[in-house]
Amino acid sequence: MTAVPVAVVGAGPVGLTAALVLARAGIPVTVYEAEPALSTASRASTFHPSTLDLLHELGVAAGLHRLGRVADRIQWRNLDGHVHAELDYRVLAGTTGHPHRLHVEQSRLTPLLLAALQDTGRATLRFGTAVTAVHATPDAVELTAGDTRDGRTAHTGHYQHVVAADGSRSTLRDLAGLPSGGRAYPHYALRIVTREPLDELVPGLAPLTYVRDARASYSVLGMPDHWRLIFRIPRDVPRSQVVTPEAVRALLTRALPGAGAELPVADAHTYRLVSAVLPRFRAGRLLFVGDAAHLTSTAGGMNMNCGIHDAVAVGRALVDVHTGRAPDSTLTDALELRRSVVTSSVIPRSEARTAGIDEAGALVRALAEIRRTAADPGSALAYLTGASLLDCAPRPLDRPAPTPEEPSAPTPTVTAVKDEAHEDLVSQTHR
Repeated sequence: MTAVPVAVVGAGPVGLTAALVLARAGIPVTVYEAEPALSTASRASTFHPSTLDLLHELGVAAGLHRLGRVADRIQWRNLDGHVHAELDYRVLAGTTGHPHRLHVEQSRLTPLLLAALQDTGRATLRFGTAVTAVHATPDAVELTAGDTRDGRTAHTGHYQHVVAADGSRSTLRDLAGLPSGGRAYPHYALRIVTREPLDELVPGLAPLTYVRDARASYSVLGMPDHWRLIFRIPRDVPRSQVVTPEAVRALLTRALPGAGAELPVADAHTYRLVSAVLPRFRAGRLLFVGDAAHLTSTAGGMNMNCGIHDAVAVGRALVDVHTGRAPDSTLTDALELRRSVVTSSVIPRSEARTAGIDEAGALVRALAEIRRTAADPGSALAYLTGASLLDCAPRPLDRPAPTPEEPSAPTPTVTAVKDEAHEDLVSQTHR
């Protein structure tokens, strides 16, 4: 049987990005997704400049911008409203076509990717079809998949390469015999959601704010239709305990003086924080990307962005291999580079976002350092370049220019102000 060039397992943002890179280059691709439709779960919500550049290249950035909220600065403040420092993303205007972060649910991206993929006419989509077995031959990989609605075997396919983008509980990773364990962080995350306009209740609040105070430290994200407050909770505190309405109200009252006592809460839930990296991202003709290959702290929103970068890099390498422009070893090289990026850049930077915030001395030093960074244009540029993964993401094939639907880049400025897997949810809806 003649093998189809590539199968992608997983129709999340990473899998669909890889499939779109292939299909747009003329490579036929089959996508398997165990769920009957695209996920609408609330998960990653931050897109960095480097990722927006690549999504622009794939033709979906403009549509995503219409659905999202632009965050053009990072703010650090204390509980009393004193702003320690701000960094303006516009200093990146010379290095990216998107000098800002975009806050929008990943579930708003996947329909755009799917529509673009269907428009290519080169993709076969198998929703409600879970891969249950993998058999490797010298020339292909045989995937056996079952219909998740009735449990019967629905399909057997042969592929020259398979991209495993099936998430943190990757079936393909287990079938390949690769380790699935990770290192749990000493904290888990509590996310509190409110639909109130928090920037009106807290004057001057930026849509990306790190509250750093010896009394309480947390992160704030302004989304298109709600605000998120993310707290780190020690692992030994029972997760069911922190999401009770009483516990959430007490935390908000302390964290938002003058506003938290009456702030309406739409939802509060917890999720695990785990660090894990596969020893290798390739097992024969199986290629691992995104959460199937690596996990890290959600601080800085780097893991999903890194996964999309994986998808673009591996997709491009597969195009080169399947068009005869490069040998198969190109895939190994691409995946080794992506693993190096995870271990040397993504994980250290993500962990640095919250390092020491619970220790008074470390917090003072960290705030002093961010004030120095904000006061120096070169340091501000370096910080935002690293935070945006612009120094380790695949380069856009063409320098993206903002479309009419996207924000243009004003003159770069730096503002230095007064001193300064994942998803195991325990949820409580608050009325």
